[in-house]
Amino acid sequence: MKLETPDLSALKEAGFRFPEPFTVKADDGITDLYGVMYKPFNFDPARKYPIIAFVYPGPQTESVTKTFNPRSNNVALAQFGFIVIEVGNRGGHPQRSKWYHNYGYGNLRDYGLADKKSAIEQLARRHGFIDISRVGIWGHSGGGFMSAAAILVYPDFFKVAWSESGNHENNIYNNSWSEKHHGVKEIEKDGQITFEYDIEKNSELARNLKGHLMLITGDIDNNVHPTNTYRLADALIKANKRFDMFVLPGVRHSFQPVAGYVNWLRGDYFARHLLGQSADSIDIVELNREKEQTGEKKR
Repeated sequence: MKLETPDLSALKEAGFRFPEPFTVKADDGITDLYGVMYKPFNFDPARKYPIIAFVYPGPQTESVTKTFNPRSNNVALAQFGFIVIEVGNRGGHPQRSKWYHNYGYGNLRDYGLADKKSAIEQLARRHGFIDISRVGIWGHSGGGFMSAAAILVYPDFFKVAWSESGNHENNIYNNSWSEKHHGVKEIEKDGQITFEYDIEKNSELARNLKGHLMLITGDIDNNVHPTNTYRLADALIKANKRFDMFVLPGVRHSFQPVAGYVNWLRGDYFARHLLGQSADSIDIVELNREKEQTGEKKR
């Protein structure tokens, strides 16, 4: 029996578009990958849009939304004038298959990057409204790690990366997670057995940066220590690279306390570097309007 029907009339009046499911092949040309695509509410198929991938590589899960979420960050980001996608990658969700899940074992930095790139290339061939010359990528935590890795491994493909609280240096991240998903290598030499645990680091690729990279972290992150971000910043400085960095005072791993502020910074950053335009007012007037509507007192 039907218990309740949601009223979506206000969303429809605003022009809300549901994300569109799609299927592409992994970089191996065989494995199916599944994703969703967000378009601006005022989407015009005759226009060319930059494309941005939201990523979280797992490997304990994947960043593909399967539930109705009109408040999604990616719904909002698309309204700046972007095509935004979420798509799986080999080495992702364990419920799919053991082979699929274990694909990244022993290669915890680069395992998902080729699939993300291949997915975007296939979508661009399929849809004339996607501009393959303007590609962005963003994510939080593991997605922050992957975003930075992507622009460093494929610097001529990804033009802009927004990296939040990334575990860029897995040797200082939680070893219980890293060892489980990356593995410990057993080495036998001269009759002696030793064990090697080493994951490639984003800082090792700092010299590759060509595009625009934003590193952002909370200064009291209780999951991915801020030192992960600081070490990558240090490597970029030593490589004489221009990049952007933002530290959120008093913020832990979740950005929820400052989510609205960070969302607008992210949208402005991609708009500036992928659209060539962004808001130039010192005030984020949209957030001020939201406060007025909630009845909060102005300070």
